[in-house]
Amino acid sequence: MISYIWGVQREFPFAGLRKVGSNEVVIEKTCGFHSENKLTKSNLFCKLAPLRLIYRLLQGVKAMDRSKYLAEEKVLKLLLKFSIPAIVGMIVNALYNVIDRIFIGNGVGSLGIAGITVGFPIMLVIMAFAMLVGFGATSLISIRLGEQKKEEAELIMGNGMVLLILISVIISGIGLVFINPLLQLFGASETVLPYARDYLRIILWGTVFMSIGFGMNNFIRAEGNPKVAMFTMLIGAFINIILDPIFIFGFQWGIQGAALATVFAQMISAIWVFYYFIGGKSTLKLHLNNLRLQLPIMNKIVAIGSAPFAMQLAASLLNVIMNNSLNHYGGDIAVAGMGIIHSIIMLMLMPVFGINQGAQPIIGFNYGAKKFDRVKETLKLAIFVATVIVSIGFVATRLFPEQFIMLFNREDTELIEFGTRALRTFLIFLPIIGFQVVGANYFQAIGKPKHAMILTLSRQVLLLIPLLLILPRFYGLNGVLFSGPIADLGSSILTGTWLLFEIKNLNQKHQEHYEVDPQIE
Repeated sequence: MISYIWGVQREFPFAGLRKVGSNEVVIEKTCGFHSENKLTKSNLFCKLAPLRLIYRLLQGVKAMDRSKYLAEEKVLKLLLKFSIPAIVGMIVNALYNVIDRIFIGNGVGSLGIAGITVGFPIMLVIMAFAMLVGFGATSLISIRLGEQKKEEAELIMGNGMVLLILISVIISGIGLVFINPLLQLFGASETVLPYARDYLRIILWGTVFMSIGFGMNNFIRAEGNPKVAMFTMLIGAFINIILDPIFIFGFQWGIQGAALATVFAQMISAIWVFYYFIGGKSTLKLHLNNLRLQLPIMNKIVAIGSAPFAMQLAASLLNVIMNNSLNHYGGDIAVAGMGIIHSIIMLMLMPVFGINQGAQPIIGFNYGAKKFDRVKETLKLAIFVATVIVSIGFVATRLFPEQFIMLFNREDTELIEFGTRALRTFLIFLPIIGFQVVGANYFQAIGKPKHAMILTLSRQVLLLIPLLLILPRFYGLNGVLFSGPIADLGSSILTGTWLLFEIKNLNQKHQEHYEVDPQIE
């Protein structure tokens, strides 16, 4: 609490605040060299100092209450409180691409959807770096807060922000210079290339807004404010939804209008995040002295954030390979159809990612506080809820596959026919994906990046990419479609095996800690 009290002395140098003992702070009766009967600057600051002191004390109590809340509240209540806002936020955040594709599909046609699809790998690269820094720093921040090390948490946050900005500028420059060859490499045909170029060029100019809005929003969740984090996503998504039809249909800007709407919405979200940490009621604050990069902190951020980063890079490589295979065996219709399916998958898996983000600070905090029974309970609940969510999505895709595809285009019968068949095939094992995603995220939350990376990459790199390179040579377009479910099954088996060993290890740690301190129960 002393750190909060000493903030008064820094802001009110004439307030006469001095330290008496190790835990006692008093305010001097006299203030500066002016008479107390005169309304001078020093006397005014002195009279305000007690109020400011009380405010600082209340801030400290509030931060302590949040820590106690994470450590003692019922896990189910915590998971719901943290995950529901995250789920809503992630679904809304997914609407950036889904809404773009719905409006473009109905306003521009299947070629417009194909254009976004072939440019999507570059957007995944942008998101990969935002996850590298955002998720990596978030895990460290959660653990440091659990260890009652607030100043270290703020230092990590400051370094994370600078990294996000620097990386974004580099990505924008490289992407804009090599935009044409990149899109051709990613599977754009001569027909689709102009659409993809018009969309992606605008997106690249707004890379820094996407990175800040997404990456730093995780810092808000790490300090125990999931509702504020959800609001950040809601702001951008609703602005995007409002501007899309205006720019695409009203101003007749087509696919460029969709990109402009997305960038403008992300800019508003980024501004809101900055305001929260600079002038808002956040527990963690941005300080100038924390904006100088420190190599040890950067290494830790990169190490822990490497799992989701690798997953997104793998997803980008996966999309490149898949787009080229689809274009080779099925043409532009197949590329557009799989782009629609990816949008549907995104909507269905975003709630699972929301569960991950909600569970991460709970697991990280309690792991740092050595409350291993609560860590295990959070993991089990997260797996259960995630499985229920994806199972509902699975049933929906069995019952209404055509209706899902027709949301994006009602007139192209060839697109509807391929999309319906591909949706049914590609998501055969959807009910087990939730378990695999949560299981991999658990290792990231407890600071085991190597385990998390292997499990995260097991589906996309170790299994799916090889399958995409092999099966289409023998089964053509069907080989592309069946690669997905085979990879889902294999990666889930691997995750289940590792998780069983980890739960045994967690039980052992809990028992050892209980023997040292029997009162933890």
